[in-house]
Amino acid sequence: MTIIELAKRCGESISVLQDILINVGEKVDSEYDPLGIDIAELVAMEVGVNVRRLHSNEGAEVLPRPPVVTVMGHVDHGKTSLLDALRLTSVAAKEAGGITQHLGAFVVGMPSGASITFLDTPGHAAFSAMRQRGAAVTDIVVLVVAADDGVMPQTLEAMSHAKAADVPIVVAVNKCDKPAANPERVKIQLATEGLALEEMGGDIQVVEVSAVTKIGLDKLEEALLLQAELMDLKSRVDGPAQAYVVEARVDRGRGPLATAIVKAGTLVCGQHVVVGTEWGKIRAIRDMLGKSTDRARPAMPVEIEGLKGLPMAGDDITVVHSEERARMLSEGRKKKFEKDRLRKMQEEKSGALIAEANSEDEEGEEKPKRVEMTMIVKADVQGTVQAVTDALKSLDSPQVFVNIVHGGVGPISESDVDLAQACGAFIVGFNIRNPPSSINQAATQAGVKIKLHRVIYHLLEDIGNSIVEKAPGTFETQVAGEAQVLSIFEIKGRSKARGEDVKIAGCRVMDGRLTKSSTMRLLRSGEVVFEGCCASLKREKQDVEAVGKGNECGLVIQNWVDFKVGDVIQCLEQVNRKPKFISSQSGAVRIEC
Repeated sequence: MTIIELAKRCGESISVLQDILINVGEKVDSEYDPLGIDIAELVAMEVGVNVRRLHSNEGAEVLPRPPVVTVMGHVDHGKTSLLDALRLTSVAAKEAGGITQHLGAFVVGMPSGASITFLDTPGHAAFSAMRQRGAAVTDIVVLVVAADDGVMPQTLEAMSHAKAADVPIVVAVNKCDKPAANPERVKIQLATEGLALEEMGGDIQVVEVSAVTKIGLDKLEEALLLQAELMDLKSRVDGPAQAYVVEARVDRGRGPLATAIVKAGTLVCGQHVVVGTEWGKIRAIRDMLGKSTDRARPAMPVEIEGLKGLPMAGDDITVVHSEERARMLSEGRKKKFEKDRLRKMQEEKSGALIAEANSEDEEGEEKPKRVEMTMIVKADVQGTVQAVTDALKSLDSPQVFVNIVHGGVGPISESDVDLAQACGAFIVGFNIRNPPSSINQAATQAGVKIKLHRVIYHLLEDIGNSIVEKAPGTFETQVAGEAQVLSIFEIKGRSKARGEDVKIAGCRVMDGRLTKSSTMRLLRSGEVVFEGCCASLKREKQDVEAVGKGNECGLVIQNWVDFKVGDVIQCLEQVNRKPKFISSQSGAVRIEC
């Protein structure tokens, strides 16, 4: 587009845009000069406009492509085992604790010659964000439901992701070989949740399978290819690639690596690319078996090497003409990203202050001070860092604020220990190797705790318990003991100077224990009559500090003499109630105050 068109779209004057163009080193002769897409994006970001690239198929060669299938469902319903059966490998055995904690991509060739690209998304609640990204790049969702377990929380969540992404669903009822399997019950549950199954007059195919005995796998493949045929999936093959990052990690020898799926066009080795806020020149493209290839075509999952930094999972890959253009675009995006991040932080901070002020005005009573728990998160891949960070933030409570100051990919380094020491944080390492002894020693000297985990359940439980320990708790009055007045004794003949006669309540402790130092509450016919301190507590004429259940005692309450037989005396004590860490069967966790 020309400068004049861009100015209209951005709502800025032509002179402002011309100044920006001069600053980025572009030659400006006339306002009717056409601008390249990279420069147009850079100028738009500079004036604070959000930009999204749309790819056109005009004049390009459009050919059929394999479907990209995402496998979703509840934790431990057999998603990875089902894929293992399809590609005759065993990924599940290599995963810590037998649960998938990464988003993997691979191509499965069918006996018919057709191929399907599969995305395996983790089923645990913490990996919701990763599943969301899985749905964003997919054509068909396979919803795996265990025949013996039925519809569970993450099953419903996967359904909502698929519906939000407007992606067709094929249901695979797994574990049909189990004695407790009841596929019909699962179908009724799914229909109740709003899925229009084929058997009930809808268009959603249901296939009964077993990953263990390999029953129904051919029917599942047929169902997927039929669904793909109905969708008539086609993509342009020539021209610059439109691709998305599925996962990113750092390799010790090869540097930042991004797992990507090409949606359209062809990604060629040697091209300069901008991936989110990072840039680089593609040094190598490898398929999911690790074989080098010079190009990646539509629906092909590949690992690309040569980026200068680690992109975020979900970033789009933009092909540019030169290194200079790539660097310029990357810097512009970084600046915009930082500006948006600071604005968001400011909004959150002011929102929290307003909410706090409002709650103080409403309640008027003093609330316990909210303590801060500062953490640094390190994990093996970018998607996992984000998922673990989101999961830890969900453990925020009214008493403890979880503040994640830094999240990074790769092993724990000295700079992480320095940062942790500077801000009083501890380091959470997920799915990474143990740090060398020098790092452990430095952390011990700096007083920095390092928590390493390989299974998300254990990590959340550990941090949840740490939060409970750190929380100040809330003080509340509890009934520690209860006694009933059986008889009343009176001591007469005291001097007038010391006041009236003393009345002693002869009681039996019915529940708990009475303590002399506690406050006593007198109840008559279920209503509170008086509350005061205990002046004297005796058992068998001996002064005692406490009397337990089943024992009899004599009790004097300060400033109270009007006892009656049948009155109930309660012993009250202040208890500090700490929050509780609650973990549900679905894997979701929370802190309850």
